[in-house]
Amino acid sequence: MAEPADRDRRGGSRGRGGHRGIDRRGGHGRGRGDRDRTGQERGAPQGERMGKHLPRRIAWEVLLDVATKDAYANLLLPAKLARTHMGAQDAALTTELTYGALRRQKFYDAVIEIASSRSVDTIDPEPLAAMRLGAHQLLSMRVPNHAALSETVAVVKRSAAKTAGFVNAVLRRISEAEPDVWLDRVTAGADETTRLAIEHSHPEWVVRALTQALKGHGRDAAELEALLAADNAPAKVGVTALPGLIDRTELPGDPTPLSPIGVSLDTAVPRDVAAVADGRARVQDEGSALVALALAEVDAPAGTWADLCAGPGGKAAVLGAAAAGEALTLEAFDSSEHRVDLVRDSTKALSNVTAALRDGRDARGPYSKILVDVPCSGLGALRRRPEARYRRRPEDITALSGLQRELLTAALDACAPGGVVAYSTCSPHYAETVLIVDEVLRLRAKSGSADVEILDTPAVLSAITGTEAESFASVSRAGGRYAQLWPHVHNSDGMFLALLRKAK
Repeated sequence: MAEPADRDRRGGSRGRGGHRGIDRRGGHGRGRGDRDRTGQERGAPQGERMGKHLPRRIAWEVLLDVATKDAYANLLLPAKLARTHMGAQDAALTTELTYGALRRQKFYDAVIEIASSRSVDTIDPEPLAAMRLGAHQLLSMRVPNHAALSETVAVVKRSAAKTAGFVNAVLRRISEAEPDVWLDRVTAGADETTRLAIEHSHPEWVVRALTQALKGHGRDAAELEALLAADNAPAKVGVTALPGLIDRTELPGDPTPLSPIGVSLDTAVPRDVAAVADGRARVQDEGSALVALALAEVDAPAGTWADLCAGPGGKAAVLGAAAAGEALTLEAFDSSEHRVDLVRDSTKALSNVTAALRDGRDARGPYSKILVDVPCSGLGALRRRPEARYRRRPEDITALSGLQRELLTAALDACAPGGVVAYSTCSPHYAETVLIVDEVLRLRAKSGSADVEILDTPAVLSAITGTEAESFASVSRAGGRYAQLWPHVHNSDGMFLALLRKAK
């Protein structure tokens, strides 16, 4: 349980760790337990020893690969945890070390630059990854200073021994001041946007974009700081029970408040859940599950369903299960062979789903229901993919907009009369959401094809979740008929959804 928080001078609340909303114990409330009493890895192959430094070792390796190989932590870390057969407590610690260091990297880098008297751009990746790892323990977790220092330095000694002294010196200097003091130092003289960017570790352009997104969707810009803080809050592992294959009451964990088919797990290794391993349940944020459930919920003529951008397959699995309940089939496409393989794995328990390599813009149809979950900036999923905030650039939004328009246009063309298209993104960015749908519909009407009705998407979500429709409504030119989920409001990924019916 988090310790009581005190009000800070800006009106927010700080835990004893210094950052608003950050519990120094880390997201999992673990203070100790880097190993079991024998120091061995539970369930590991004979001869493979865990060692007391393994959680920090794995976290350091992931941070290094993210920085130097453009790896994604949400893909790399689970594979490493599965390979080491780590116990639940150690896996939770490793997960918090990894994701926590990534989420607050911008703040930690600002601290490291002062503590080292060097720009982080001039520090080699190996010691820099160790410093970020150590800074997270010292400033945002309840780890004793001596343990954070000694065990982090021990990790870097193994692979970059010559830099261990440098790492040790920088971390010792960081340990000499409280988080509040460091925050004041690194934001001294900064304007409001820069202060928020450093304190909450978001690039400044993302801070501005999220401000515009809140305003554009009809929300109060004063919510910005709560949204930024939510991006840095550890998200529990969500698991969706595929309808018809398993009920969520058969899964461990707590029922999710929005998705009627989801649970939240405490474990960092969901593959340990038998239903996940055999394909009857899928690891999935409840916001993503709601997108698929909403499309499945609306009426449409009987016929084949399609998912035009199906990889990695979470939404396709929910749609496929729902289609199976109506004795219908789902055709799932993706333009990447690797992602097609992921879709096949995600839907392996469903015989009515086919996965094929195809560009969604080449969809043929007609299909009665189509999901087009377009490639986007991912700014709504920064809780689960924290490194994405540092990789994206403003120009990426423009680069993706043409593809987004083409995919939605293709979906509407491939939709059967009376059928429904669901356009979704894991981003609240106005240029990827409202503007795309509005423009495609405007151009369609201009060409003489005013054949699309915007369904009341918030009402559909309200019927599924039991939550008031107003919380989902994107107040735009569509009259509040688009839906936008928010991490700080719904405790889910920031999914956008528009349900569009093709005229009969």
